[in-house]
Amino acid sequence: MKHGKKYVEAAKLIDKTQQYEAAEAIALVKKSATAKFDETVEVHIRTGCDGRHADQQIRGAVVLPNGTGKTVKVLVFAKGTKLDEAQAAGADHVGGEELIPKIQNEGWLDFDVVVATPDMMGVVGRLGKVLGPKGLMPNPKAGTVTMDVTKAINDIKAGKIEYRLDKANIIHVPVGKASFSEEQLTQNFNALMDAITKARPSSVKGQYLKSITLATTMGPGVKVVSNKY
Repeated sequence: MKHGKKYVEAAKLIDKTQQYEAAEAIALVKKSATAKFDETVEVHIRTGCDGRHADQQIRGAVVLPNGTGKTVKVLVFAKGTKLDEAQAAGADHVGGEELIPKIQNEGWLDFDVVVATPDMMGVVGRLGKVLGPKGLMPNPKAGTVTMDVTKAINDIKAGKIEYRLDKANIIHVPVGKASFSEEQLTQNFNALMDAITKARPSSVKGQYLKSITLATTMGPGVKVVSNKY
C-alpha cells in the first residue's frame, strides 16, 4: 500500500519497534494527524481472548470523561410514557413498531446508537439482520436495553462508547479527536483502559492484552506499553 507524503513524514516521528508510554504515544499521535479534517483518535487492542468461547467474550460500555468529539444520533424504541421520557431526554428519533418497515424496507439508518426498553425487544429483534451486522443492536451489557431511557440517552450524549471483540479478538474504539488536548485524550484513554482491564474474563489464561496501538484516522499507528494493563 502506497502512502502519501504527509503520512510518510508523520511516520518518521515514530519508532515502529518501540512501545511508548500512553502520554508520549498520545503526543506523537497528535503530531502525526495531518489531514485537513479533525481526525478521530482510535485505540486498537489485540487481546489474548478467544471470542469463540462465550466465557471469553468482552462487551461493555464506558463513558469517556471528555466525550468523543462526535455528535451522536440516538434512536429509542419505546412505548407509552417512555416515549415522552425519551423525547424529553433529547433522543433524536423515538418510536415503536411503525419504524420497522422504514428501517427494513427503506434502508433508513439515520442514527448512531439504538436504545430499547425491554418490552420492545421482541419488536427490535425483527431488525436483527439489519442492525446486527452494523453493531447497532441494543444490548443489556452495553446499557442500551433499559427502562431508564433518560440515563441511557444522557450517557450516550455525554460520550459513552461501546467496546467489543471483533472476529480477530481485537477491540477498536474511538477515544476522541486530534483537536483534543493531550490531557483530554489521556483521560479518555485511561478511562477506557480501566474498563477493559476490569472486563478481563476469568477464563483467559496468559497475557490478556497483547498489544495496544493508538492511531488517527489517516495517521500511522503508535504502539503503547501493554504489559501495564
